[in-house]
Amino acid sequence: MDLIKIQQDICSKYEFRFEACELHLKVGIDLDIKEKSKTMPIHALRLPMVGDTTGWYIWSGEYLEDDDFFKPMHTVHLEEYCPLILPYLGLPPGTRLLIAENGDYVDVWEDLSLLSV
Repeated sequence: MDLIKIQQDICSKYEFRFEACELHLKVGIDLDIKEKSKTMPIHALRLPMVGDTTGWYIWSGEYLEDDDFFKPMHTVHLEEYCPLILPYLGLPPGTRLLIAENGDYVDVWEDLSLLSV
């Protein structure tokens, strides 16, 4: 099954509209996620898309408000850094998600406050 179909199925499951996440666009990511996500949950939220970004911000462990906490990365590289997130990238702006226990626990919810950022 291709990634777009998987993302569409996830959106249907959680009753959200599908919004494509182009692999050539960028996400904001905590580069330590590769190691941290082995023992800590993955957190993600999607803001509205701006310029060459998807609106996705992804981290694991403690969130820091440091200006350099998130680094820009082309979405295609998530396969190496955080493959568990890929099926969820079709969720629209205004959504959050938590993935824990190596993907055995997933929580997806709407957070409309993300749309007014």
